[in-house]
Amino acid sequence: MNQAPIFQLKRNAFGRLIFNDQSGISQEGVVPVRSFPITHPDQGIALVDSHGHELVWIERLTDLPDDYRQLIEAELASREFMPEIKRLCKVSNFITPSTWHVETDRGETSFILKGEEDIRRLANSSLMITDSHGIHFLVRDRLSLDRQSRKLLDHFL
Repeated sequence: MNQAPIFQLKRNAFGRLIFNDQSGISQEGVVPVRSFPITHPDQGIALVDSHGHELVWIERLTDLPDDYRQLIEAELASREFMPEIKRLCKVSNFITPSTWHVETDRGETSFILKGEEDIRRLANSSLMITDSHGIHFLVRDRLSLDRQSRKLLDHFL
């Protein structure tokens, strides 16, 4: 069973999060920040003020009452956009810049990879690919991709 949190959280008329601590101090425009957005997205979340100062640390989202958890999840979803690549369909060439045609968890898309340095290795076999517009694409497990996708990706790793 969830414990009562030591703070209050609600939205104002403009949709911004308002945080009230135990002493009654109110902060408008708080932002949830994940510590480990890829490996542990529901653990280690800080609520920070507009200056980036931590107001409260949330060990696990499941520890919160449902209404607070839903507010935080909705705020995170509106701020984070990271499609997950499920399949590489085609790559224009094996030198950069190159155009990649991929299937993601949000549908098919294409993007331009400026250089191999825009592919970062994360924990285990995860990758973060940044396109020419700064959009991050996640490959959660490159070893679980289909054979053709792995073959195309290997040219850049």
